[in-house]
Amino acid sequence: MMKQSAWRQMTEPGFWAGVLVVLCTLSVGADVHQALKTPSMPSKVLQRHKRAWKWDKLYVNEEMPTKSPIKIGKLENTFFTSSARYNLSGEGANDIFTVNDNGDILVHVKLDREEKSVYKLSASLFNNDFKRQLDQDDTFVIVVLDINDNSPVFPPDISGSITESSRAGTIVMTVKATDADDPTTQNGMVGYKLLNGTDLFSINNDGEIRTLTSTLDREKQSQYLIAIQAKDMPEVTSGNLATTIVTININDINDNIATFKSREYRYSVKEDSKPGYQIGILGVEDKDEIQNKDPTFTIHKFGEVFEMKQSNLKDGVLSLKMPLDFETLNAYTFSVNVDEQTVSKPPDNRGPNLLTRAQVFISVIDVDEPPVFSRNEYKFSIDEGPFKNSVIGAVSAKDPDATAYKIRYSIEDPNCPVTVDPVHGHLSLKKQLDREEESSYLFQVTAHEDIPNGLKSYAKVNLTVLDINDNAPELTNGRDVYVCESDKPGTIIGTVGASDKDENPGRFRFTLAKRSSNFSLTDNQNNTASIRLRQGGFSTEHSVEHVLEIEIVDGGTPEQKSINLLQIKVCTCQAERRVEYCMAYAQTGMSVSAILAILLCIVTILVIVILMVLRRRYQKEVLVTKSSGEIHEQLVRYDEEGGGEMDTNGYDVSILSSACHDGSFQPATGPSLYAVVKKPSACKGDMAVMIEVKKDEADHDRDGIPYDTLHIYGYEGSESLAGSLSSLDSSSTGSNYDYDFLHEWGPRFRTLAQLYGVDGSDTDSSD
Repeated sequence: MMKQSAWRQMTEPGFWAGVLVVLCTLSVGADVHQALKTPSMPSKVLQRHKRAWKWDKLYVNEEMPTKSPIKIGKLENTFFTSSARYNLSGEGANDIFTVNDNGDILVHVKLDREEKSVYKLSASLFNNDFKRQLDQDDTFVIVVLDINDNSPVFPPDISGSITESSRAGTIVMTVKATDADDPTTQNGMVGYKLLNGTDLFSINNDGEIRTLTSTLDREKQSQYLIAIQAKDMPEVTSGNLATTIVTININDINDNIATFKSREYRYSVKEDSKPGYQIGILGVEDKDEIQNKDPTFTIHKFGEVFEMKQSNLKDGVLSLKMPLDFETLNAYTFSVNVDEQTVSKPPDNRGPNLLTRAQVFISVIDVDEPPVFSRNEYKFSIDEGPFKNSVIGAVSAKDPDATAYKIRYSIEDPNCPVTVDPVHGHLSLKKQLDREEESSYLFQVTAHEDIPNGLKSYAKVNLTVLDINDNAPELTNGRDVYVCESDKPGTIIGTVGASDKDENPGRFRFTLAKRSSNFSLTDNQNNTASIRLRQGGFSTEHSVEHVLEIEIVDGGTPEQKSINLLQIKVCTCQAERRVEYCMAYAQTGMSVSAILAILLCIVTILVIVILMVLRRRYQKEVLVTKSSGEIHEQLVRYDEEGGGEMDTNGYDVSILSSACHDGSFQPATGPSLYAVVKKPSACKGDMAVMIEVKKDEADHDRDGIPYDTLHIYGYEGSESLAGSLSSLDSSSTGSNYDYDFLHEWGPRFRTLAQLYGVDGSDTDSSD
């Protein structure tokens, strides 16, 4: 009680102020006494005096009432006299803090330590009019003393977590409440206390929450809400309190094994299902969270046909591993086990009644399947060469269904060189193969059920064409052989090689088919041959054609050989046989292709000429038909196309009829080619007279057209029964004359016969 009473006195607002006044008085008095004991010294002698200001700190309680200024201390200086004055400067000077004439320091406002706990000020001593400073400035501080005026504060939404089955004493989390009061005093110190959950958790004065048990189980309870109380002045009964709710989450671990949801699972699968087909889901139960589930599945029997995998939800996925065949086996029965390795041993859920084994029943559904080939891909080989209609191999397929339909074979590619026997599947060639053109063929053979709309299947066939030695070797590098004018006898003027389209593993042999007086050939035994100069003296000015006949034999079986012509040019060369100019040798012959082209052109010209002659002869033929009686009219042909309807303006028939009546006529004015056509009236004069008249006109009229042909005339014979054939004066009425004889004149008069012939319809109607 005495300690508590003493503490209360110390915390009273005026207690520390009185202590401060006493301390200041004692200090100032000691300084004055010391000053009185010191003898006076001459003014000219500098003396070292002790500091005249005597204090360290001043203290003031926060939250003190401010109805009137409160004295918190006093300034003391040995040089102070009645004519001296004190002055304050610094934080809060002359506002919060003032000094009176006696040096008393007064506070005028209520202070809050939590806002500002220390004020730094300076004290000065002046004469009465503040014009002369009597002593140096001195600094001091005013400390605001704390009182317990703030409560602890928790942060919002405090939560923590701990793994289930953790050992007792494991730290769950740490809570921290703050107090604005001075943390170095009981006012700012905070203590903690649990208001519930004390059977599972504990808390110390540092705010650490620990477990009291190792039996926390997320599957039983995954979250706890704990009330925590915070109190300042923890060692004193009184004090400020604060309360908050802390959320503690229990984290999951894999401490439960997975079990099946059912003892039996039944599925149906079509036999044509492909490997990888998902048959069904075997659902499992596991109390752990999904990230902590890790079941494994084991199939007992038929593991080569089916397989089990985990789904995204950690259930069992049953899928097909290989194709099924209804005709072989139409049902499957097997068991599946589920197992899981847990963190805790043994797992939380255990016992003989757990469903860790399930029975699976699968029924295979029969479907109509396409034919099945004995192999997916067939490989055959055959020698190239002359066409042989022999079997190169065979394909085979069968119907896997119980119906076992017959199979027919075909090749759908029309460009395939192989044909297949539709019944037995034998493959044979349709044409001769040449490896140099194409060395392999890849095609498909189709097998289909021999029923309407039967199913089909396909198999690949890879046919390799084997090489035979059927190509003669050919000369290469012939352009690199030339003779320089400066070459000496014995100079190698070039090296030739050989190539062969066959797969020739042997070596080429080179010889001269015809001896040459200028050149020799040396077989280098490495598929090349060197051309060597026998004698020199070549010149580009007297260049002739130099040809070597080189015989090349390959090393195949049977051997093939060829004779190749090597044409050698004569060149002017620089040092090291660098070609400067080459003289082309004379061409003494003509190639076969050029001769054929010339002959083809000649034949084409002859054919065109013959066709033109025949056409002209055909156009000149004129069929002239005469009756058995009098010749009524003569038809004269001319090589001039008619003008169609313009003919009506091209002929003046009146010219020929001008001999009628009075035997005179008026010729057309101007040098027109033909006169205007007009049908003259019937003339009874003799035609010979008319012709004479025309001749006379032609002889005397120099501007007139000579009528050396009678294609312009308008005179019909006086005895003509047909009258005029001119379209300009044809009668619109019908005629009784019989024109059936026009049908006998041939196809050229077919149209005329149709115009003047008797229509069958008219004949019928007349009857």
